[in-house]
This record gives sequence, structure tokens and C-alpha cells, in this order.
Amino acid sequence: MLTHRTTYRVIYGDTDNMGQVYYGNYFRWFEIGRSEMFRSLGLSYKSVEDHGIFLPVSETYCKYSTPAKYDDIIVIETSLDATVKGGVKFDYKIFAEDGQKLLAAGFTKHACVNTAGKVVRPPQFLKDVMASAVSG
Repeated sequence: MLTHRTTYRVIYGDTDNMGQVYYGNYFRWFEIGRSEMFRSLGLSYKSVEDHGIFLPVSETYCKYSTPAKYDDIIVIETSLDATVKGGVKFDYKIFAEDGQKLLAAGFTKHACVNTAGKVVRPPQFLKDVMASAVSG
């Protein structure tokens, strides 16, 4: 299974008044992870939408282990869950810069929706990209 990693430096605006990253930003980092994973596979989110497919989040989860802080460099690790057939599920791990210390882990599930707003099965072009990610 392909695992994609990208890094991000925590900015001051990501933190709360206790100097720790505000919990909602982890979901933003999940989005960065999945966008960069798609891009690494030669398919941007924009190109998915250009095909008339949208991927709204239908479920999300995050387990926080250790807080990130201002100016930390984090590693966002993203992988696809091949067991989901009716949509797309991404799994994430957020690590400290060393890539070892786990800060948070979670997932997002996405429906495939066409331009009319109807839920549809993943189209073939998306299945092909996901298959290449899973076979790595």
C-alpha cells in the first residue's frame, strides 16, 4: 500500500492561547495530506472536480496523542483504505518532524457526488488512481 508523506510547519495562527495547535487544524492537515497524495499520483482535486466528481466528507475521526506547537515541523502521512467500495477513505497519521513520535491519527470518509448532487459509485478514472495507490 502506498503511503504518502508531506511536511508542514506550524504557524502561529494554527495555535490557541495555550500555545498548542487548535484541534480543528488537524482536519485541515488531513486535507493537505489527501490533496498532496492525489497530486503525487498525477491527479489533483481540481482535476477530479473537472471530471464532474466531488468528494464531500461524510465521516471523520481524529485521536489526539501529543500536541503540536508553534514552529514545529510535522509530517502528514496519508494512505488509502482499499476496503471501502462505495466511496473513498483516507487514513492519516500526524508525526513530529522525526517521523516517529505520533501526534494524532484519524481518517476521513468521502462520498462521490456528481454535479447534480447525486451520490454515485467512484468512476473508473478514480478507481484506477486509487488502485495504483493501493498497489503502490
